[in-house]
Amino acid sequence: MTDLRKTVETFWATAEARDWDAFAETLAEDVVYTLPQTRERISGRERFVEFNREYPGDWHLRIERIIAEPGQVVSWTLLTVGLEEMYAISFFTGDENGRISAMTDFWPEPYEPPAGRDHLTERY
Repeated sequence: MTDLRKTVETFWATAEARDWDAFAETLAEDVVYTLPQTRERISGRERFVEFNREYPGDWHLRIERIIAEPGQVVSWTLLTVGLEEMYAISFFTGDENGRISAMTDFWPEPYEPPAGRDHLTERY
């Protein structure tokens, strides 16, 4: 079985490089991409590649962290568009060929902490 961690690293590198042919090679033909926060799902390699190719703005990404075990990978990435920064947590499942067969993406929004706990925390 191919190392899914390496596949995910290639997935992100080819996305950043806008190398859509190499990006497509990291995906299973029947890949399923899920965005729980917007309740959207994209099925199939062709549609998923096109979704990324058409994504608006001059975005860039950097891998912050990857955690991997056989058949599953989680990545934490920082995406920037101009001055805006967004973090994403992505869960990947691989197929028997080491390609990405499923990806679930979460885009957490920053928010102000509730009042009353500042004596326990520090802000960064």
